[in-house]
This record gives sequence, structure tokens and C-alpha cells, in this order.
Amino acid sequence: MVSTRQGLTPRQARHLRMGIGGLAMAAMAVVLVIQLGDGSSLLSVGLYGAAFILSGAVIEMSRRGRTRLGMAVLVTGFVLVLAADWWLRAH
Repeated sequence: MVSTRQGLTPRQARHLRMGIGGLAMAAMAVVLVIQLGDGSSLLSVGLYGAAFILSGAVIEMSRRGRTRLGMAVLVTGFVLVLAADWWLRAH
């Protein structure tokens, strides 16, 4: 018995990853607004602003068909932003 596994088509994968990038952008916008209201340091606010821009870049990469690269950039970038923010709050 042969099972055929149906995955996402390239177009569906692009749309899915563009949606994930959009959700990440919305989440970073909310965090950025909270950081601005919280009186956080300018460097911390800048990090979340960079993550916001990074989300837009990932959406554009996904639109152009570079979905795997875009997701790798998104995950790596967010991990670096969160680690840098944690480090800034600790020092």
C-alpha cells in the first residue's frame, strides 16, 4: 500500500508564511507600543522596531518565493531580539 502525502502547494506555503509574518508584525507592534508606554530604554524600543521591520522583510521574501529563508530569518531575528532585550534588562 502506497500512501501519498499531500503537503502545501508552493502558493499555499507562501500565503501561510506571509500570514505568519503579518502576525509577527502585529505582535511586535503591540509589544513596541507597550514598550513606549512603559518608559523602556530607547535601545530596547529600537530592538522591537527592528523586529517590526524584520517582519516586513519576511513578508516580502515570502511574496517572492523565498519562504524557507524568510522563516529562518524571522525565527533567528526574533530570538536575537528577545535575547538582546533580556540582556539589556538584566544590565
